[in-house]
Amino acid sequence: MPEHPSRLLAGRYVLQDPLGEGGMGVVWRAHDQLLHRPVAVKQVLLRHALGPRERAAALRRTLREARLAAQLNHPGVITVHDVVEEDGLPWIVMELVKGRSLGHALQEGPLPESTVAAIGTWVLGALSAAHAAGIVHRDVKPANILLTGDRVVLTDFGLSVAEQEPGSLTTSGRLVGTPAYLAPERIRGERASAASDLWAVGVTLYQAVEGHQPFARDGLPAVLSAILTQDPPAPRRLDALKPLVKGLTRKHRAERWSADHALAFLDRLARGFTRR
Repeated sequence: MPEHPSRLLAGRYVLQDPLGEGGMGVVWRAHDQLLHRPVAVKQVLLRHALGPRERAAALRRTLREARLAAQLNHPGVITVHDVVEEDGLPWIVMELVKGRSLGHALQEGPLPESTVAAIGTWVLGALSAAHAAGIVHRDVKPANILLTGDRVVLTDFGLSVAEQEPGSLTTSGRLVGTPAYLAPERIRGERASAASDLWAVGVTLYQAVEGHQPFARDGLPAVLSAILTQDPPAPRRLDALKPLVKGLTRKHRAERWSADHALAFLDRLARGFTRR
């Protein structure tokens, strides 16, 4: 984690405390001096190995992706307030969501199906809005799902792309996204799509109920091979959500459930949970 920078960003945002760090960057708690409100600021870190031309291209791509996310208006999507370029780095200013991630919640154990169904409804609604705008998230996973008192928020659209853009591989051949949640077609180098986001939702819901990732293996090659060739292990806790998870994790994207299909299923299921 970087040291406290004690700096003013863009003449407006006072960086305060680091909230978390991942492969894509560092998220800071900050204060917007103009509007007098707390915000979260993501400092996107570009790889040191990039040459000047590659670095400039990565900067342009990151700023474009942040602006894509800023177009979305849905309570289940993190709100992007501003995008700043400073010191040759992109900084994304977002709403500060008070809560913990689904990933942190799962460290305490699996969740009841009714809770997971409600989380799935929020995430699928957020993705439906993104997909309708032609935006693919590309990194849906528990760590990017925030749980608050009255909302479930899909965050970190830092890998998002317009749906027509090709590939799950960078020009250097690196996979884009988190391997355990990648859809089979993305491992084969095909373009990211709404269907590949929905696969990741299916994997996430399985993990939330069962307490483990369905394709967890020792080593990256084994993980990718399992995604391509094996079905998820027979569930022990999944019951009412089993058809949904199965529909979202079909190997062929053309056979995978759509967000509308999944949401309709969850709506019917919610009425059943209410009657219990």
